[in-house]
Amino acid sequence: MIEILTLTVNPAVDVSTAVERVVDTHKLRCEAATRYPGGGGINVARVIQRIEGAGAHCLALYLAGGVAGDLLERLLAAERVSCRRLSIAGETRENFTVKERSTGREFRFVLPGAPVDAAEWAHALDVFETLMPAPRYLVLSGSLAPGLPARAYADIAIRASARGTRVVLDTSGAPLAMALDAGVYLVKPSLGELAELAGRPLADEAAQVAAARQIVAQRRAQIVALTLGEHGALAVSSEETLRVKALPVSVSSAIGAGDSFLAGLLVALRRGEALREAVRLAQAAASATLLTTGTSLCDAAQVRRLYGAESPVC
Repeated sequence: MIEILTLTVNPAVDVSTAVERVVDTHKLRCEAATRYPGGGGINVARVIQRIEGAGAHCLALYLAGGVAGDLLERLLAAERVSCRRLSIAGETRENFTVKERSTGREFRFVLPGAPVDAAEWAHALDVFETLMPAPRYLVLSGSLAPGLPARAYADIAIRASARGTRVVLDTSGAPLAMALDAGVYLVKPSLGELAELAGRPLADEAAQVAAARQIVAQRRAQIVALTLGEHGALAVSSEETLRVKALPVSVSSAIGAGDSFLAGLLVALRRGEALREAVRLAQAAASATLLTTGTSLCDAAQVRRLYGAESPVC
């Protein structure tokens, strides 16, 4: 039975490499590249599979095409992620990350992705409608593909809610605002995204909590999970407000940490655990991902180790 369905409409093959120093006009001799499956929903599914192993009740649904789409499919198969590809005419994108060894800085180059036309999107909606029984959770994560209307996530959120599926949202801009207006179960904004929704700067924790509570009070989401990078995270529901401290880890790369946080949160919520325990697992998954390079994401043993550490929740 599929309990968590992730949908990625603009996936990528993530290419990572490193160079001593990034300078203009010169040829930059890079390390051998590594390639990983990429895209918000795909990353969430990858982490769920690592945490739960063979017991994962998650399916990654994604739209992909061309040679890069074929590679993405093989990379997911190699990680044993349960997934289903919906083929499109366009060529799936590649994103590039270059780490500058001399400074530790990361340079991220994100391409727009393949267009998705009305017929391809309609097919994706039909596939969701035919899943029986309906999944308990639908994760809408990542950017929309070119060609899709800004309200695409809102449209599928309405369909999902009508089937009794809890919608989990992690995107930005107009798609975020429109899907929230349709109503979701959980939303995971960054601080900048929450400030944009609130229409004001959120300079301190009190302002951040107030903005999150406003979303809950307006019934746009039942839970707001605000990720704050090195400052940890906040989780707000109608019953409680939880402050999550950052765990003391040596950061190799922050790529995929937000997706890992969301994956850990969903694993615990699916198990029926309280929000306090869910954010503990979420922070452990995010922190474990900080230890890795590129989008290799977290190691399950590190997640367990960090989860067993002193509680970062207050």
